Parts: sequence; structure tokens; C-alpha cells
Amino acid sequence: MSQNRLSFKPHVVVAPYDYRFIVVEQLQSVGIDPGPIIIEPEPKNTAAAILAASIFAREKDPDAVLLIAPSDHVVKDEELFYESISQGMQYAKAGKIVTFGVNPTRPAIEYGYIELDKPAGIGPVTPKRFIEKPDTVEAQLMIDKGHYVWNAGIFLCCAKDIVSAFSEYKPELLKAVTAAVKKGQSDLGFWRLNAQDWMECEDISIDYAIMERAENLVVVPFNVGWSDLGGWDAVWEVNEPDENGMVTSKNAVDINCRDSLLRSESADQVIVGLDLEGIVAVAMPDAVLVAKKSSVQNVKKIVKNLKSKNILQAEQFPKDHRPWGYFELLSTRANHQVKTITVNAGAALSLQSHKYRSEHWIVVEGKAKVTIDGHSKILTEGQSVYVPVGAVHRLENHGKAPMLLIEVQTGTYFGEDDITRYDDNYSRQ
Repeated sequence: MSQNRLSFKPHVVVAPYDYRFIVVEQLQSVGIDPGPIIIEPEPKNTAAAILAASIFAREKDPDAVLLIAPSDHVVKDEELFYESISQGMQYAKAGKIVTFGVNPTRPAIEYGYIELDKPAGIGPVTPKRFIEKPDTVEAQLMIDKGHYVWNAGIFLCCAKDIVSAFSEYKPELLKAVTAAVKKGQSDLGFWRLNAQDWMECEDISIDYAIMERAENLVVVPFNVGWSDLGGWDAVWEVNEPDENGMVTSKNAVDINCRDSLLRSESADQVIVGLDLEGIVAVAMPDAVLVAKKSSVQNVKKIVKNLKSKNILQAEQFPKDHRPWGYFELLSTRANHQVKTITVNAGAALSLQSHKYRSEHWIVVEGKAKVTIDGHSKILTEGQSVYVPVGAVHRLENHGKAPMLLIEVQTGTYFGEDDITRYDDNYSRQ
């Protein structure tokens, strides 16, 4: 978002626990003070998350206006984006809940639709009903009729008005979320919702909970080059395929391929496509996806299948962000794990010990201050140290640049819950 066109401080950001530090880093990288960040104890769909943010914002500013937007959408035309928001603002301040509708360009089955009371023009219109993701035939029929738009899932309203809507249509959810917010606790600048009250929240989308029932809705046109990046086919589309319909990442090689996406997420891994057509091939550091481009909307089925087989990649990312930096899992076996650990300048891991594993650290970039059972020393590039099972140890970076080391763990258990902390700069238990 261009800071010369729109300077703002978010009223509140809602993030899952595992993504909290990524959210901070991404906002700060574009010069935005993230403000309060609410941490969900567990996913409860969009209704509860939006309500928590609205309650939090209203407490800080009774007249707060919220632009409610998912984090994974792409907007290509910033000028039209600002115009759409400005147009919607007058209605939001007048007590309306504004939703944004995108003129469909194809019979997409990955998006929800909104039926309008008349064909979409340049001004706001009244929604008649919301339609869940249709099949291809139904989607084409709606496009042919001309008064249906894609539901962008982006909303603009006053915090007090959305809370009022929950009071009318979902009072039990309002009760549970209000308690979760009020009983929450501060944690490293985040606001951690009360887990017990959050468990009582209904798992329901904002569309089902409010938008399909509220009578004060208006739909503003949102033809801004929008995509919700809901699948790899959407990634293919927004990356502007070449004359052969190909999208390739920096370290991907295309040999006589058409209408396909070839992507590698690792600088050390090259992906090669030969005589492919209509294929999505994505190489991650820990897994590879190969699928028909027409089938990638079924990725959820893949994750469900992997979970049923207890495959690690279904739920664990190879890169794990922490307040001091991040680590990346390179290899895991029954009796060992290998990671790279990046410690930000001036940051430090907690003073800790482990019951079930020993660790061997090798510094490859920068300098590390290592403390083991009260004895400290400085390690430079190429030097290493061994941390026995049960030893109380700490890793610090007093330099002005990130420090990188390789960690080899050996033992019988490598879960992150095998950490006993004695001191921590970030107040973790």
C-alpha cells in the first residue's frame, strides 16, 4: 500500500498464533506500525475474528471505522482501490455495512457470489442474497444474467455497527467473544484472547453469521484487479502468464510447456518442466505438489489426506518465526534433527535446558555469544560448540547483522515443548 496515498495505523490486526511474528515483520517492512495484534487461541472462522477486532477497536475509539480485509488478497490498481474505499466510507459513516463486489470475468467456482437487485454500475447497489461457491454451470448462468458479482470478502463499517449486528443476530457469539477479549492477556505486545471463552465461540463465517441477514448492507463495485489468491491457479493468473500461458519462478526451467505454473520456493532447488500442459508444479523445501491446474482448488483434500496419515508436512512449516528471529527445519529422523537458526541483531534466545536432546551448534555467519552452565564464550564463523542434555544454555547475537548457525539435535524427542526456560527477554514461560 503506497504510504504517500494512504497513511494509517491499523486499529487492530487478528492473527493465528503461529503467524504472529510474521505479521509484525511484514507490516514493519512496509513502514506500518502494526498496533495491537490479537492472537486467536485456535481458528474459529471469520465471524469470531472480525467481532474480536471490532470490540477491541470500539473500546479504543467509539467511532472507529474498520476496513476488514484478509491478508492474502492482491489488488493491482491502487488508484481504483482508494476510490472504492472512499466511495464506501460515506455509507459506512452513515451506519451501513459496506461489502465490495467484483465483476466476474469467468465462471469461478472458488469464489462466493452476491446477487444484486440490479446490474452493477458505478455506484452502490443493494444485495439480494449471498451464494456459496457454485459449480461451473451455476457460475456461468449467474454471469450470463449480469447482476451477480464475486464476493471479495472485504468489508467497511463502523465498529459499533458490526457489534450491533452481532447483538441482533448472534448474541451468544457476542457474549463469548466479549469475554475472550476482556479476559485476554498481554503477551509480547500481542493480546492473547482467553482460550476458555474462545472455545465457546461458534465456528461460523461472517457471511453466514451477519452478511446474509443484515438489512443495512450496500455493495460497492470493486473492479481493482482483485484476486484472493485462494489457490495456485490464482497465483498463476495474477503473475501474468506469457504467450504460452507459462508462469515460472526464478529457479524454474520450462522446456516446451504450456498453460502451467512451475515454481520453486528454495534458492537451492531447481524445478524443471518438460512437455507439460495445464499443470501446477510447486517445489517447497519439504514437499512437492504436482497437480492439474484445473484441480488445485482441491488442495484441502490433500492436507486432509496427509493429516490422516500423520505426515509432518500437513501441519508443520519448515520455517518457524520467533521473537528473536527464525529457524528452518532441514532434516528430521527418529534420533536427530537438523536446523538452521537465524538470530536477529541484538536478539537472544531464552536461557533454557532440554530433557531429551543434546545440541551441536556450528556458526556459519556472524558471531554468537554462547553460555553453557554459566560459562560464556564467543564463537565466530566455522567454530562450534556442544550442548549436553540438561545443560542450561543460551544463544545471543550482540552484532549489528543477523547471525546464522546450523544446529544438529540428537536424542529421543525434539518437540518444542521440551524447553525449560529460566530467563527470557520476551517474557515467555
